[in-house]
Amino acid sequence: MTCHQTMAPEHGAIRQIVAAACALAAAMGIGRFSYTPILPLMTEQASLSPALGAFLASSNYLGYLLGMVLGTFWQRAARSRASLRACSILLVLSLAVMPLTRSVEVWLVARTVAGALSALLFLVASHSVLEVAAARSPQLAGWAYGGVGVGIVLSGLLVAGCRQLGDWRLAWAASAAAAAALLALSWNLATAPAVGPRLSASRQRTPASFVVLCTLYFLEGAGYIIAGTFLVAAVQTSAGSSAGVWTWILVGLAALPSCVVWARLSTRISRPVLLGIALGLQAIGMSLPALHDGLSAALASAVLFGGTFMGITTLALAEGRHLGTARAVAILSVGYSLGQILGPIAVAPFLHHGHGSALLVGAGLAAVASGLAFLLARRPRG
Repeated sequence: MTCHQTMAPEHGAIRQIVAAACALAAAMGIGRFSYTPILPLMTEQASLSPALGAFLASSNYLGYLLGMVLGTFWQRAARSRASLRACSILLVLSLAVMPLTRSVEVWLVARTVAGALSALLFLVASHSVLEVAAARSPQLAGWAYGGVGVGIVLSGLLVAGCRQLGDWRLAWAASAAAAAALLALSWNLATAPAVGPRLSASRQRTPASFVVLCTLYFLEGAGYIIAGTFLVAAVQTSAGSSAGVWTWILVGLAALPSCVVWARLSTRISRPVLLGIALGLQAIGMSLPALHDGLSAALASAVLFGGTFMGITTLALAEGRHLGTARAVAILSVGYSLGQILGPIAVAPFLHHGHGSALLVGAGLAAVASGLAFLLARRPRG
């Protein structure tokens, strides 16, 4: 009997959570979000315009969507160890190629590919984590998703060091090396088996709730990614260049325990209510740098944003699984990634006048999503 066909002993579950956390740290914290602190360096040193910066961000999110769609319709790509290992190698290569050229075309291809690989790695790790969490405790999923915070902290520290020692090229090279080290630790992650849905009759009668959940998660994808892409640049404008990177590190530190906290709260409070609260706090956090200059507003924004965005993912995916829709994780993630593509494109016209208006758009989308979450909380749950 293989390791994914039966539940491992407790120490095996812990190893699986650690391996999944490393995979998520590399795929999301570095593979996706290292671009956020590196973007100001590329703007200063590689003559990257604000519009092209937004376009590069959206190309990564387009790749993420393609990866999610692939994982939705081809279960082996989202659940196999072979997929995990192939995606790990290719993700490192996609990061390593960034400093080797100034070709915009190569950058676009590399960021698109990185997005697709990040999505597949996210699905592989998520399926594995949710399998363990469903059998033991939802807090285990929280610890695994906290790996994204670890990756964000690491990417911020790398860029802070590279700002002193080198330039944007060194930042990308260091990111590739860090991703390689993390993915080596997740090389033997036990993957979840491909299984069909086992739904009760009561759960089959809740499609409307899942539609509401998908809608609010789509809006969250569009709203949060605006801050996830431009927060560092916005803070550098309002609070100084050094504040930007350290604000991003604080985002990661806040994200690290947040999933565990939200998962623990979900054992006492319904997930839709918690989603409404988290989305409301996120909306406040994203609006602060737009409404107030200075370091205090930046730090408060970092804590509120970092403390909610991965928690929202943990809660939304767990709620989708609870509602019993087949392939709920992949469907929700496809909608989320559609929002991520549209978010930076929608706010691109605002960027010529600074980042404040863009952040307010993101905050507004999160606020609407919060309202939908409270609406979902009023519906009967199966």
